[in-house]
Amino acid sequence: MTTQQEELLPATRRALLHRIAVAQAEGRTPSLVAAVVRDGHAVWHGARTSVEGHGPDKNVQYRIGSITKTFTAVLVLRLRDEGVLDLGDPLEKYLPGTGAGEATIAELLAHSGGLAAESPGPWWERTPGSLRPELADVLGKQPLLHPAGRRHHYSNPGYTLLGALVEKLRGAPWEEVLRREVLEPLGLDRTSGRPLMPHAGGWAVHPWADVMLAEPAEDLGRMAPAGQLWSTTADLARFAVFLTKGDDRVLSAETVREMRAPAAPSEAADVVDGAAYGLGLQIQRWDGRLLVGHSGSLPGFLANLTISVEDDVAAVVLTNCTSGPLPAGVGADLVRIVAEAEPRIPEPWRPLREVDTSVLELAGQWYWGTHAFALRLTADGGVSLEPLSGYGRRSRFRTNGDGTWTGLEGYYAGESLRAVRRPDGSVSHLDLGSFVFTRQPYDEGAPVPGGVDPAGWRGIG
Repeated sequence: MTTQQEELLPATRRALLHRIAVAQAEGRTPSLVAAVVRDGHAVWHGARTSVEGHGPDKNVQYRIGSITKTFTAVLVLRLRDEGVLDLGDPLEKYLPGTGAGEATIAELLAHSGGLAAESPGPWWERTPGSLRPELADVLGKQPLLHPAGRRHHYSNPGYTLLGALVEKLRGAPWEEVLRREVLEPLGLDRTSGRPLMPHAGGWAVHPWADVMLAEPAEDLGRMAPAGQLWSTTADLARFAVFLTKGDDRVLSAETVREMRAPAAPSEAADVVDGAAYGLGLQIQRWDGRLLVGHSGSLPGFLANLTISVEDDVAAVVLTNCTSGPLPAGVGADLVRIVAEAEPRIPEPWRPLREVDTSVLELAGQWYWGTHAFALRLTADGGVSLEPLSGYGRRSRFRTNGDGTWTGLEGYYAGESLRAVRRPDGSVSHLDLGSFVFTRQPYDEGAPVPGGVDPAGWRGIG
């Protein structure tokens, strides 16, 4: 990936610089670095700093805190894709005796396993991991605060368990597995468990005076899979591309799409806020735009990775203060600035290379009762079904290669769609999870459940 700043218009670059300058000044942070990704490569890098004559560049490391969790989730999903585990498996199957074993792998990934938010004992982010050498020290005597699977409750110990799961099944330390299976294939050579020069120092800024206090940079030990990593805007820009498009050396596009889908029960407040959590990724509706990614914080550092898949724009924001600017808000603004100032140019329309005539004859208008739908062929060989009113159930369907399709999203996810033919080969109706779709509303020539009134359609009187 190369940085091609000239690809953005001068006015767009100035707007991006203005946004991070305001964040650094009003947030009172020693430094702030940011990057924007578009169309699969970094197109802008910016930095603001309180040090005269010096500005951190795209290769300066900052601690990224809980963005580490997304990396850990990638390792777990690799195990799933290899068939080593199933996301529905309880943790107890692989790590017996933790006291949290009833939670499934999927629930731990989505923070819905019922575990406590933090580890008992001294503030784990500011104390050495040697104080918590065993999983029992991380979990405490009461690991579960809620019934597994019932609610989203963010849990750092939950991702400690997932890191331990990776170590158990790979037979190697978490960081070693991460480097071999994710960092090296993606070219993230400036992402590491311990800081490598050049790196920023972490600071606390006094809330009522413009003075600073150095923060400790502890090795988190067992808690490392929840927040240990250091990285750069350049590396996280590459990681953003991976989370958007996938990379078969690590995870397929289908699996990273699965990571981006909501996977945890939402609280009422989350529904109002438009927030959800996938498999190692935060999901947020922000100013009408669907954003995925993750934020991170550790004493002395704040971080954010924000992606708008629809716009194919991502942003990275890193800063070295304990509290100050809101990186998630800055990241969302950077994405918005580029997406609105320079909207994505769609690929040229091209006709299909080939089409199955037996599928083509299904295209067009169908009725479920009196609700009108349109079935369209998609470029990937599947079909889509959507209401003509613009409101209601819609889904894309992948072909199964046998004249049936499986729903990919929404109400029809996992449901089977098939065309039912008459003895002469003509199409009678569509069957979608037992729903009958006909070419005319309540077509008397189709097996409409409950039958069709023989008196037919009529007015009043």
